[in-house]
Amino acid sequence: MTATVTAGEVSKNFGAYQDAAVREPVIITKNGRPRTVLIAYEDFIRLSKRDRRVQRTVELSDVEIAAVERSEMEPGHEDLNAELGPHAAD
Repeated sequence: MTATVTAGEVSKNFGAYQDAAVREPVIITKNGRPRTVLIAYEDFIRLSKRDRRVQRTVELSDVEIAAVERSEMEPGHEDLNAELGPHAAD
């Protein structure tokens, strides 16, 4: 279960909440409302890797589109080339 504590409590007992955050996220409130979350570094890294940037394909230049069309999966993932569509085998 995720702990919810006030910013004042965290300020007084930061070490304890830092240790707790290694086990589960700690929600920190300010003026009675959730404001921040203290999480383990490993969780932050894992979540950061999931962060994806979105770009509309209509914003791509012809050169960029051609580069995408020529792209291939990294070694060891060749079986995923079929996901790229009918031109993957070319």
